Amino acid sequence: MVRRIRLGDADAFRQLIDRYRQHVFQVAYSVVRDRADAEDIAQEVFIQIHRSLPQYESKGLKTWISRIALHKAIDYKRKLNRKQEDAVENLEEAVGSRMYVASGAAADVLSEVIIRDRQARLRTELDQIPALHREMIESYYLAEKSYEQIAMECDISLKTVESRLYRARQWLRTHWKEEDWR
Repeated sequence: MVRRIRLGDADAFRQLIDRYRQHVFQVAYSVVRDRADAEDIAQEVFIQIHRSLPQYESKGLKTWISRIALHKAIDYKRKLNRKQEDAVENLEEAVGSRMYVASGAAADVLSEVIIRDRQARLRTELDQIPALHREMIESYYLAEKSYEQIAMECDISLKTVESRLYRARQWLRTHWKEEDWR
């Protein structure tokens, strides 16, 4: 089959896709745990297989295909995690930019409207966050309180504030998409 594909036989490549489609999907799904993402990754895998077939050394086709699928899925997940981290950084920037508008008379009306709109959207999204995480995010980012102030107000230790804020950021990275904050 590989020889026929290398010679340009499109039917042979369709047979390869039919034979390994479900396997590639399962490998991708085992990494990303999302059906739509796994389907997209599977398509990318078969494109990569088609491109890489000339270098294939005829040793364990299914293993070779599995390895490509696994690497594509891992790359996709890493990219997704980077996007989620960027989304949290964008949130921090949005909240930080509010301080600029409040302190500087140089901000124009349009910037202020955009920032207020972003804050309104942020408040709506914050309602979806678990209460303990929301309390930390609101206190630190929106009320601009220090760790010490939060610890005193909540009657908890400084380390507890740090760990709760860390968990809140992790929750945001997991549940919010970067596109929502661009």
